[in-house]
Amino acid sequence: MKKRDILTFIGVFAGIGIILWGILINSQLKTFYDFASIVITIFGSFCAMLVNYPMSEFKKILKIMGASFRDVNISGTEILQKTTELSRKARRDGLLSLENEIGELNDEYLKKGLQLVVDGMEPETIREVLELEIDEMERRHGKGAEMLKSWGGYAPAFGMIGTLIGLIQMLASLDDSNKLAAGMAAALITTFYGAVMAYLILNPMAANLTIKTQEEIAYREMMLEGILAIQSGLNPRVVEEKLIAYLPPKDREDYLKNFGYKAGVTNYE
Repeated sequence: MKKRDILTFIGVFAGIGIILWGILINSQLKTFYDFASIVITIFGSFCAMLVNYPMSEFKKILKIMGASFRDVNISGTEILQKTTELSRKARRDGLLSLENEIGELNDEYLKKGLQLVVDGMEPETIREVLELEIDEMERRHGKGAEMLKSWGGYAPAFGMIGTLIGLIQMLASLDDSNKLAAGMAAALITTFYGAVMAYLILNPMAANLTIKTQEEIAYREMMLEGILAIQSGLNPRVVEEKLIAYLPPKDREDYLKNFGYKAGVTNYE
């Protein structure tokens, strides 16, 4: 089960809270409510998405938005530990000994790669297959982020459409000062709705997914190098040295302190 991305929850709901606080300081919440503006901004931009994307892609939109609230369920340190452990076993007992370990792994990408190793595939073939997996994952995730980015572009546009509608209606009532003020307020509310949708929710979610995709790609590439190193029969110390370069500086420091070599000595049993 994937961990929740707490910062995304905090960002979205704290942002909404700050906006509500700003509204309630000097006015009432009902001042910022206009049903017609909601329909124009939210459902209008939603309709534009229907035009832009086929149903096979569009029906994934809720799943895509939900993914931004989940963290990447992979740890570089855990990959390094597990790969080094498997490298020791393969060097000691042979590559076929890894078959019993594959079923206990949680990551499907790592399982697939090791199964290819056990099946005796050539290194070039393994690299080609696993790089194709990475490319497909990047394409799939990129399409999801692009959908949210597109919606984030349509929302302010429909907010502006609603504003123009309000201004036209307002100009048609120039002889009534009360309707003029109410029309100006209603016209601006749609722009407000569009801006909140785009710049608090949709665009940040798209950026969030892009960052998580790049992080997951880096972990997959780390696994790929580990899998090929295991197949080539490298010394576990060399495998560790190759993969530790993928860790961020703080994680690398913690790993070396708790699991890896200290003062140039590696703790291999």
